[in-house]
Amino acid sequence: MEDIGIKDGFANMNFWKVTEMLAKSFWSPGIGIDEVKKGAQNSALVVGAFDHEQNQIGYARVVSDKTRFAYIMDVYVDENFRKNGIGQKMIGYILSHKELEDVYQWLLTTKDAHAFYGKLGFKKISIPEQWMQIRNERPRR
Repeated sequence: MEDIGIKDGFANMNFWKVTEMLAKSFWSPGIGIDEVKKGAQNSALVVGAFDHEQNQIGYARVVSDKTRFAYIMDVYVDENFRKNGIGQKMIGYILSHKELEDVYQWLLTTKDAHAFYGKLGFKKISIPEQWMQIRNERPRR
C-alpha cells in the first residue's frame, strides 16, 4: 500500500476508468461517463487512488456545504486491489481534508460495508426518527 497515492481534484481523475469502475457497482450499473463527470463537477471533493504507474484504482466523492454537512458516495476500489487498505486510505484522506475541516456531520449509505466504515468511526444514525427521504429509482440515461 505504500506505493498507492491519493490525489484529489477533477483534473486528476481518469473518468474513463472511474466510469468503468462505477458501471460495475450495484448502485449505478451501466452508468455513463457524462453522468459520472457531471456528478464529479458538482461535488465538493473528488478523490482517486493511483498505483505506482499512475493507473487509477479507486475513487470516491463528497457532496458538501464544506461547513456542517458532508455525504460520502461512489466509494469504489478496483477488484484487483481490494483488501489492501486503499479504501481506508481514501476515506481517511477525505475525513482529514483541509477544505472539509469544519464539517461535523458526515453521512454515507452502504448496503454491505458496515464493518469497513465502522473501523473509520461511522455508526448507525443515532436519531433515525428525524431523518426522512424521497428515494426514486435511478433514471435511465
